[in-house]
Amino acid sequence: MDPDSIRTAERVPHGGEPDREILDFSANTNPETPDGTERIYRDALERSRRYPDDVYPDYRAAAAEFVGCDPEHVIPTPGGLAAIRLTMECVLEPGDSAVVPYPSFGEYAREIRLQGATPAFVHADDLLEIGTDALSNYALAVVCTPNNPTGKAIDLDALEAVAARCGEAETTLLVDEAFLGFTDLPSAAGFDRENVVVARSLTKLFGIPGLRAGFAVASGTLRGDLETARRTWSLGTPAARVGAHCLRQDGFVRETRTQVARERDRMREALSTRFEVTPSDAPYLLCDVGDRSVVGVLERARERGVAIRDATTFRGLDSHVRVAVKDREANDRLLEALGCPP
Repeated sequence: MDPDSIRTAERVPHGGEPDREILDFSANTNPETPDGTERIYRDALERSRRYPDDVYPDYRAAAAEFVGCDPEHVIPTPGGLAAIRLTMECVLEPGDSAVVPYPSFGEYAREIRLQGATPAFVHADDLLEIGTDALSNYALAVVCTPNNPTGKAIDLDALEAVAARCGEAETTLLVDEAFLGFTDLPSAAGFDRENVVVARSLTKLFGIPGLRAGFAVASGTLRGDLETARRTWSLGTPAARVGAHCLRQDGFVRETRTQVARERDRMREALSTRFEVTPSDAPYLLCDVGDRSVVGVLERARERGVAIRDATTFRGLDSHVRVAVKDREANDRLLEALGCPP
């Protein structure tokens, strides 16, 4: 990390409502957790009297099975963002440039700048079309699937084509799959390309954002760099044990995907009576409020006990809000708060 860049960096706004009396639709996390999670966590507390096993064999095995890769390719990290930072620390040097999509997760550009590198913004729809010659100017390219905040997932063949061009250009491709678990789409972890890193988060799909569990997937020399550079004891015992348990709950994942898809379709139909709503593959919907005041929409919802995300903080969006997809009862409260009766 570049010390000079740290001194000029700023924090990035995110969703998340600290007031427990407010129904939080600003953060895209599952309102449910798998059965047995609380028991696993309690049992892990006693084991936390010793340092974790820094090899994390059970966690690696569960993660590898979940995304379809070799357990040796899994790098345990405290959340998906930690996997993103670790990758950038290993790949970027001061003076480098990196391609990032917009509108998308604001932490990409911030993390790039913290390394003393420069983000080059390309619209998320155009990033997949960048050719080999152009990619050769960048040390790193970032894609997000499904993209946050639009919710659009990337076709696997198109993603593999980008990975191939990045390989020819000697550019590392970082694929952020924080929300891919909400879909049936396969992971880019199956590419097994030495220029590709996949970042995964457990916090959204399994409803454990405060536990901080995730992992990176990489192979070859890059995998070795990430493994060497990751912090010792990079996961606490509760996170490792709960994470391994959650990753093996296939029934919970299937049920979550079905419920999210059903509720997302229902919410989109209702929200479309007032707003322009972007089609989504993710557990959230991006809404263009048009000529209405974004602040007014946010305040109306909050007055009715609901927090939604101000999406104007995303580059390229100036009249948008983002809402999470939760359970039916909560979703009905959101729709009523926004004047879109279900």
